[in-house]
Amino acid sequence: MARIVRFHETGGPDVLRLEDVEIGEPGPDEVVIRVEAFGLNRAEVMFRSGNYIESARKFPARLGTEASGVVEAVGAQVTGFAVGDPISVVPAFSMNDHGVYGERTIVPAAALVHRPEEIGAVAGAAVWMPYVTAYGALVEVGGMRAGDTVVITAASSSVGLAAIQTALRVGAVPIATTRTGAKKKALLAAGAADVVVTDEEDVVERVLGLTDGRGAEFVFDAIAGPGVLDLAKVVAPGGTLIEYGALSGETTPYPAFDLGMPALNMRTYTLFETTTDPQRLRRAEAFVASGLRSGAFKPVVDRVFGLEEIADAHRYMEAGAQVGKIVVTVDH
Repeated sequence: MARIVRFHETGGPDVLRLEDVEIGEPGPDEVVIRVEAFGLNRAEVMFRSGNYIESARKFPARLGTEASGVVEAVGAQVTGFAVGDPISVVPAFSMNDHGVYGERTIVPAAALVHRPEEIGAVAGAAVWMPYVTAYGALVEVGGMRAGDTVVITAASSSVGLAAIQTALRVGAVPIATTRTGAKKKALLAAGAADVVVTDEEDVVERVLGLTDGRGAEFVFDAIAGPGVLDLAKVVAPGGTLIEYGALSGETTPYPAFDLGMPALNMRTYTLFETTTDPQRLRRAEAFVASGLRSGAFKPVVDRVFGLEEIADAHRYMEAGAQVGKIVVTVDH
């Protein structure tokens, strides 16, 4: 038996329950892990509340796709991992099939990466989703190179901060955007070349000014909605607007038609494009691990909660005041 976070109906943080559940045995391609910590992501808040891109197929439902821990058992066909290995779980499966909120869990072996010795449990639960998202979108898919400029929206999120560090590592120039001035100093300290406070400044005027009118080769946007029209105006000719989130909750127009057919590439990106492709995941793991070893990548953890505080952790995420990752630790 293990204590597992489940919910029996969609709703607010109060629907989350910590319950004793029988874990069972791993399938041929699965592993059992003892969870030491797990990272919170906006997708879990949306899944819990019934507003995600997929709905819970049945109740009670589980949550979570990103964790760190130790392998406790392996399926008959699993290779590359053994009992006792420190690992991290990367988001590579539906929460309708697996969840990592709890003391123990079963996940596909394909969703595991080896956790470097120097990475502790909390950092191990805060690294892979943000950095693989940023790497996969900007480097693997986008082809970001030295000298490129990238505009990063919602830049104080864990993915936004990882995108700043990823841009710096390849020699690109990260321009961060944030709604209010409260997080400007933190973003500059995180390495942003400049910060646009969108409630106070015109994003088009500021970005074009910062790039001598050229615009940015990439815009990495977590918000979507009507704001993409302004973001499209700052994309350099032939540049790319990458939509990887929909925090606005509003309908997103297609800027190419609204703006008179500029030379604009626009695509959506999901983390699964990288994590479910073995070769892409291998390259992402190498990129992130080397960045961690060199010190180029420093995961930012805003606050740590205990497992019994899971509802409070979700409330804190919904409040939106964090800079970086929210992590929940599990005592055994």
